[in-house]
Amino acid sequence: MTDKLKVDLSGAPQTMLATFYAKALDARLPTPILGDDMAAEIAERIDYDWSRTAITPSRAPAVTTRSRHFDRWARQFLAVHPEAVVLHLGCGLDGRFFRLAPGPGVEWFDVDYPEVIDLRSQLYPEHARCHLVSASVTDPAWLDEVPTGRPALMLGEGLTMYLTETEGLALLRRVVDRFGTGELQFDAFNTFGIRTQWTNTVVRRSGATLRWAIDRPDDILDTVPGTRLLAWMSVFEDPVFDELAWHYRLLAKVMRPLSPLRYMAQYHRYAF
Repeated sequence: MTDKLKVDLSGAPQTMLATFYAKALDARLPTPILGDDMAAEIAERIDYDWSRTAITPSRAPAVTTRSRHFDRWARQFLAVHPEAVVLHLGCGLDGRFFRLAPGPGVEWFDVDYPEVIDLRSQLYPEHARCHLVSASVTDPAWLDEVPTGRPALMLGEGLTMYLTETEGLALLRRVVDRFGTGELQFDAFNTFGIRTQWTNTVVRRSGATLRWAIDRPDDILDTVPGTRLLAWMSVFEDPVFDELAWHYRLLAKVMRPLSPLRYMAQYHRYAF
């Protein structure tokens, strides 16, 4: 007998188990990148064959470098807008609210599929300013639950590539139109990254499909009125790569000179 929580997910929701487990493994390392101790504790309470995720300690930085990057950008935004609304879209089991511990003026909304939110509600403690929203991020109705009249931060880590272009652009336009001021922060794959998704073990094992390719900021600026570019960078340009094992530094060195490889995975940040 076990009192662990059994998990059975497939497709896109299953990929969040891989990203979550990477954070749990990272927390156990002598020198963690993200240092999410809550992830390590929660992983012990889940009944799941983690080998199915294909995540190992050596592969964990592929996830934790990205999460640390968006933690940094989110902190920057919240330092300037201490009474913001945060839309954490496709949140999975990420404990960003607890890592960042935003001030009393921030209202936080974790949005994901109902089965993911149900699981999350059983694993994370309740918090008066952290609201759980059971919905597909592409469903326009959930935004009605979010108050307006304050700056909004939309965070979409590991999200855009699972949407269609039509769904993704419509989502960004809804956020910009509803809140009027704030930031959009997300990562994306370019066309080469989408076409070579068969090389992504996590995606392949989950049975998920990557769809939306974003090749350059103009793909967003030309189609989402009111946006202004703040930052666009290859993941390999993040200074955190200087802290990683030699094989990650070598990979970055090899991929940087060739644009399709350099921008295979990117970080986007827009003001509106």
